[in-house]
Order: sequence, then structure tokens, then C-alpha cells
Amino acid sequence: MPASQPRSRARDRNNVLNRAEFLSLNQPLKGNQESRSSGRKQSSQAGAAGAQTSNPKERRQSQQLPEEDCMQLNPSFKGIAFNSLLAIDICMSKRLGVCANKASSWGGARSMINLLGITGHGIPWIAGTLICLVKSSTLAGQEVLMNLLLALLLDIMIVAGLQKLAKRKGPYDVNPGLLDYLTMDTYAFPAGHASRAAMLSKFFLNHLVLAIPLRILLVLWALCVGFSRVMIGRHHITDVLSGFVFGYLQFRLFRLVELIWMSSNTCQMLISIW
Repeated sequence: MPASQPRSRARDRNNVLNRAEFLSLNQPLKGNQESRSSGRKQSSQAGAAGAQTSNPKERRQSQQLPEEDCMQLNPSFKGIAFNSLLAIDICMSKRLGVCANKASSWGGARSMINLLGITGHGIPWIAGTLICLVKSSTLAGQEVLMNLLLALLLDIMIVAGLQKLAKRKGPYDVNPGLLDYLTMDTYAFPAGHASRAAMLSKFFLNHLVLAIPLRILLVLWALCVGFSRVMIGRHHITDVLSGFVFGYLQFRLFRLVELIWMSSNTCQMLISIW
């Protein structure tokens, strides 16, 4: 034992790592550790304080990101079903938009499809109703025409209000025409032409005596007007279907046209003032 101790001391003296210049590699000084740790804490605190004071909006967004990620990673069943139906609607609407532009498969028939859509526009119907009202000489005709004019204006206002709330764009980047801007028909949901066609067909079926072939043609005209808007890429399929529903509900469920129906005396008074 006494002989081994001098040997170990000699070995320690000969070890290069035990020299003073290499002591920091084996055992760092406590003062250096404390200074480094305090410097890191101060720098991290300064960086956090600077991030909080410099951009609070980014801090709020970073706090909201985990919740959004959780919502995307764990969607509900209703969300999955709604997104799936929406994707199917967009896909089918794009496939049926065969006249969306001149380069489409039916691009040569675009002008004819546009002409079919104009037959369901509000401006030609309002202008035609006013002309017929001026030339009408019977009380029954004036009563029907006056209430038809009121129904057209009511339909335009309802559709314009719903479109402003939904603000849904069409499947293709098709700019609205001048007549569309006049009737505030600038968005896709619901389809104003489809709503107007359904309302007019229901109006004529209720208040005019028509033969069965004319009734069938009237319903077919309303369907063609609605789906012509899908063919030119202006509306989705659900936009047209919802337009049909809203136009029909004006008579059936809400009965708005029937509630505001004006009598012949009221129509005569309005015509005399005009």
C-alpha cells in the first residue's frame, strides 16, 4: 500500500489533463456555469418580453393554432358529411359547366344557353309586365299584372338579401353581366334565375287557366332556365336547387305573394296615381 501511493501520485502528475490549463475541460468552474446560466435566462426573458411587446397578434395566433389543429385533425361527423357533399357539389357542377367558356366542350352553344337564361331574368320580366299593364284595359288583367310586378320585385329583394348573407361564388370565374348587376344577382347562392322561374311558374299555374300541355311546358321552362345557369358555370347545382325551393316557398310555406295580394280597387288606385 505505501508503495502504490507514490506510484498513483506520479501517474497523476504525468497526466496531461490534470494541468492547470486543462482543468476547465474536466471540471468547469462554478462561476462560469452560474454566469452562463444567468446570461441564458436573461437572454430568454428578454426575448420573451420582446416577443410579447413587439407583436401581440402573433402571440394570439400561436395560442389559437393548437385548437385549430385539433379541429382539423379531429373533425366531427357533421363536418365530414358537409365537406363531402360540398366537394361532390363542386365536382359535379364543374363537370356540368360545359358552356363555361368558349374553349369548353359545348362552347359553341354558350350564346344560346345565355339566351335561355335571359328568359328567366328579372329585368325583361319587369319591363314586359309594365308594358302589358299599360296596354291592359280589363280590371282582372290589371289586377294579375300588378300583383305579378309586386311578386317580381319581392323575389329580387329576397334573393339579393340571401346572396349578400351567403356570399358564395360560382364554380367558374364568370363575371356577372350588366343585367345581373341591375338586379343585384352577383353571387351564386341561391340562384336568382331559378328562384324567379319557380315563382313565375307557380304564379301562372295558380292564377291563370292553362291547358295541361302549357302547364307541362311551363314547368319544363323553369327547369331549363335553372340548369342553364349551371351549364354556363354561373351557379352550382345546390344553388339552383335552393333557388327552386325558395321560389316555391314564397307561395307554399311563407305565402308571401298571397299575403300581399292587392285587390282590383287598390290596383286601380295605384294605376291612377301612376
